[in-house]
Amino acid sequence: MSAREQAALVVEDGRVFRGEAYGALGATLGEVVFCTGMTGYQETLTDPSYHGQIVVQTAPQIGNTGWNDEDDESSRIWVSGYVVRDPARRPSNWRATRSLDDELVRQGVVGIAGVDTRTLTRHIRERGAMRAGVFSGDELSDVDTMLARVQAAPQMKGADLAGDVTTAQTYVVPADGERRFRVAALDLGIKSNTPRMMAARGIEVHVLPLHSTLDDLLAVEPDGVFLSNGPGDPATQEHGVALTQGVLERRIPLFGICFGNQILGRALGRGTYKLQYGHRGINVPVIDTATGRVAITAQNHGFALEGEPGERFDTPFGPATVSHYCPNDGTVEGLRCIEAPAFSVQYHPEAAAGPHDAAALFDEFCQLMSEAR
Repeated sequence: MSAREQAALVVEDGRVFRGEAYGALGATLGEVVFCTGMTGYQETLTDPSYHGQIVVQTAPQIGNTGWNDEDDESSRIWVSGYVVRDPARRPSNWRATRSLDDELVRQGVVGIAGVDTRTLTRHIRERGAMRAGVFSGDELSDVDTMLARVQAAPQMKGADLAGDVTTAQTYVVPADGERRFRVAALDLGIKSNTPRMMAARGIEVHVLPLHSTLDDLLAVEPDGVFLSNGPGDPATQEHGVALTQGVLERRIPLFGICFGNQILGRALGRGTYKLQYGHRGINVPVIDTATGRVAITAQNHGFALEGEPGERFDTPFGPATVSHYCPNDGTVEGLRCIEAPAFSVQYHPEAAAGPHDAAALFDEFCQLMSEAR
């Protein structure tokens, strides 16, 4: 494939960005979003939370470190499409086994390079994340035809996607060394580094499919329950919410992150809404309302919980509070139950590419399970 083959990114409002084909040739549709991370593109591409999205990298050059077989966060690339400005001409890293372009081709991921990603990012910030399509090769046609395909695609609001990315069957990640706790992790789109970080703390992690029942979960005899990150609209997750309410009723220690934060929030009676362009990157500040401490966090979400920083509210399981918020826009970044042993955050404490400010939340989960015993 020639790197000079033409490609186009068509946005649902009619804006067209021209560039060169990158990765596989063809057509792909999804919600166009931007990610501000300057490192960790392999982790981004293999994060199941990006399922259904065309990811724009704001860092100008992508692909310098190539692709390896160690940093994947799941079994495959999940993004619908990929948009970069300046792809590296060749990888240069001792761990690389192939180029990013080669891996995109191998997995059939349609991308585009040579795009003015600064202009595109500003467009998304002003107009909001919206449907888009990347077209190249035989799929590249007149604008009206491509735009009609984009506008006929499903929207992210109302999209039920977690079932697409969950594990087909339960698997176990053993504890490193002596087992201290056993955790049932509901797979809404879990990343590989999450069980690894829990295993390093002596946790045996049973990763359960999303369709698991409460009886399936209780059969693990867990010391705690974990709700993972994942894609889609949290308003579609009635099963996950009902499962979470069953855990809360039984006072089993619970910890949720990202999508799991939204699931816990809905289980407590809070609503969710779609953000204009979301939080996606590895430099998002979060403030703990109890201590005032700021953490720099990795995030990937387009929906948020309703609430105000520090707000205390009643739930069927006792009082709870909005424990964390983002100072950039005031959005809810965490919840904590006052009486029930449950808490959650809207960010990634397991972020493999960094930052690692929030890694201690896994220790807090261990402490919660110790106290419950």
